[in-house]
Amino acid sequence: MNHRKILLVLTLVVLIYSFFAFDIAQYLSLDFIKSQQAAIEGYYQTHPLFTAFAFFGLYIAVTALSLPGAVIMTLAGGAIFGLLWGFIIVSFASTIGATLAFLVSRFLLRDTVQSRFGDHLSAINQGIEKEGAFYLFTLRLVPVFPFFIINLSMGLTPIRTSTFYLVSQLGMLAGTLVFVNAGTQLAKIDSLQGILSPGLIFSFILLGIFPWIAKKIVSLTKARKALKGYVKPKKFDRNIIVIGGGSAGLVTSYIAAAIKAEVTLIEKHKMGGDCLNTGCVPSKALIRSAKFVAHQKRATALGFKSAHVEFEFADVMERVQRVIKKIEPHDSVERYKSLGVDVITGEAKITSPYTVEVNGQILTTKNIVIATGARPFVPPIPGIDDVGYFTSDTVWNLRKQPERLLVLGGGPIGCELAQAFARLGSQVIQVQRGERIMEREDPEISERVMKRFIDEGMDVRVNHSAKEFRVEGGRKIVICEHQGQDVEIEFDEVLVALGRAANVTGFGLEELGVTLSERRTVEVNDFLQTNFPNIYACGDVAGPYQFTHTAAHQAWYAAVNALFSGFKSFKVDYSVIPWATFTEPEVARVGLNELEAIDQNIAYEVTSYDMEELDRAIADEEAHGVVKVLTVPGKDKILGVTIVGEHAGDVIAEYVAAMRHGIGLNKILDTIHIYPTLAEANKYAAGEWKRAHAPQRLLQWVRRFHVWRLGSVTTSNQSQ
Repeated sequence: MNHRKILLVLTLVVLIYSFFAFDIAQYLSLDFIKSQQAAIEGYYQTHPLFTAFAFFGLYIAVTALSLPGAVIMTLAGGAIFGLLWGFIIVSFASTIGATLAFLVSRFLLRDTVQSRFGDHLSAINQGIEKEGAFYLFTLRLVPVFPFFIINLSMGLTPIRTSTFYLVSQLGMLAGTLVFVNAGTQLAKIDSLQGILSPGLIFSFILLGIFPWIAKKIVSLTKARKALKGYVKPKKFDRNIIVIGGGSAGLVTSYIAAAIKAEVTLIEKHKMGGDCLNTGCVPSKALIRSAKFVAHQKRATALGFKSAHVEFEFADVMERVQRVIKKIEPHDSVERYKSLGVDVITGEAKITSPYTVEVNGQILTTKNIVIATGARPFVPPIPGIDDVGYFTSDTVWNLRKQPERLLVLGGGPIGCELAQAFARLGSQVIQVQRGERIMEREDPEISERVMKRFIDEGMDVRVNHSAKEFRVEGGRKIVICEHQGQDVEIEFDEVLVALGRAANVTGFGLEELGVTLSERRTVEVNDFLQTNFPNIYACGDVAGPYQFTHTAAHQAWYAAVNALFSGFKSFKVDYSVIPWATFTEPEVARVGLNELEAIDQNIAYEVTSYDMEELDRAIADEEAHGVVKVLTVPGKDKILGVTIVGEHAGDVIAEYVAAMRHGIGLNKILDTIHIYPTLAEANKYAAGEWKRAHAPQRLLQWVRRFHVWRLGSVTTSNQSQ
């Protein structure tokens, strides 16, 4: 605690102690005010300004210190100054005092509370940021809630001070008016209960829920306004139309069919979307082949004199297509038709909130789910079209291996494909604008991956920003800016891996007026609704995560919310989202890492376990990597985990389940793990945490107990 906080605490303690020590509360009682009413009114007549300012300051002090007596002072304000001036004085004094109490709470307590309980308060913080004014206004209107608790509690939240002041000023007007008016008749009041009759309290409660009723009315009005001008069919052909046959669209359709809804799925290209055809499946197939080639170079480490692999690049790429073909039936038209989904191949066009056109046919539907996915983002770098380029969508068409492959981008896609091509024999130059690859991970994590890349012969160029592409005398060149200087890099082919852009054009969103976010994704609320209440979006087209597994996760909410709208809706739960980058070493993560914890001002402890000590990793000649766990300080509650190493994407599953179901490190330590497995690393990481938090003082006493036992046994033996 800094000096300013200590000084403030001491001041508050002295003031509050004095209030009770000198029994100042007796002067803020109903009986005292009534007995002194005539004298106070007389003094006010002769010294009006001094009385008003003194009362104003005293009221602020009582409220700011959260002392009892504010209600009595409100009555006194009406009795002394009358309805108009009493109302004005009390209204401003109470709000200023409340804001001071709010600021004291924020200054002394917010950082500590947020750092220790930030994970528990994240949902509350998000709610306050979005609708804090509504919450506060409701609480201010209902006098059942002690105002001093509201003041102190709101100080712990992210609500803005100006918002707190203005909403408090407005929200307390009704209650202030009632009590000041009652104070004008102070002689007739025998107790505070007489003021707050059941009818009056009920009226306040009605006022309190008014903002929520108003909000609901506004929401319904917006929905009606969005749908205005569109003819709603008297009867619909189907309950739901899903546009896009990728992960999000397939799962949405599957769920809808499983609960016996009439569902139509429209896909214009290939079922399975990017994941099956150009993303997860082909990239992992290529990575597996490349890993086999890389491992033969480590033959001596496994006890062999030598090993050699002969291959044709075209054969490897054909294997990738073979893997796709083998998985294809899982996502096929035939399978989904057998599940009860009406599958149509063609280009969909949303013509109204209730109609979709496909192949010249107009389909009517009660709900629409947009699941059109995303495509590789290609920046408008001068000359890029002249040199020709590949993306993660088109690189699978390669049959001739590039001798020199330039990879633009240091994210997961760029890193995975760069390493795979390098292992297959291409000279890979990876260009990254930032200071390191895999920038979303902690620095030491991305450094491990970059070191492996360099050790394997890759040319990793960080802090290089591509400015221009040129073709000179048949040579392909990229000009990069590095530390203020232009650097030329020559290459044969370029792979652009700079992220993905949502597919939001070409199927009617613009004409209909569906709102897009700043990131050019379809803007959705917590229930995945667009600005049209019966049009939903999920998967890469909506974000915020562009993973196959999160697309499937969102799809459940989109399907259920669409089909049961008006009865029950569910907010999407993003609390535990895992992901992995399938380089070697693999990098897997769930929850917070250090970068995010620091950015969000969340206190944490770090526990690490080095895979070099793991028996199975040693036996497999894969003794590299780390399990890094972030926990709440002093507790075993898991905030996040990053694992670097062999099969990290599989090993992290235990931590994903633990976070999802509130299981701490003590429970993981208490769980039997098969020996020898890579998953034992999770148990050993929990053991590292346990050792760091061992009760040392208790152990000292236990040691003394054991020493005493040794002495007692010796004495016993001697006596025999």
